[in-house]
Amino acid sequence: MPVTYLRAAPFSLEWGTNVHANVAAMNAYGSSITSMAGNGAIISTTPGVPTSLTEVVGQRTKSALGLSWTAPVFIGDTVIIDYRVSIAE
Repeated sequence: MPVTYLRAAPFSLEWGTNVHANVAAMNAYGSSITSMAGNGAIISTTPGVPTSLTEVVGQRTKSALGLSWTAPVFIGDTVIIDYRVSIAE
């Protein structure tokens, strides 16, 4: 099956940079002409750190904690879809 996906790295681009690429096919006989530029991609990253983590005491039970925090200012160029809470030891 032909390759139709490739991760190209490393680059030194700023987060949020809009990148357009071209591609050419190659085989033992040579290269095709280069394609038209693609529709582009935005260089994205993971979100920043949530801050101001506090316990909501009124929600504490024997089996549950209530927690509150401030969402990260930088969300990584896409919406935050979930948070993972873990117990610090």
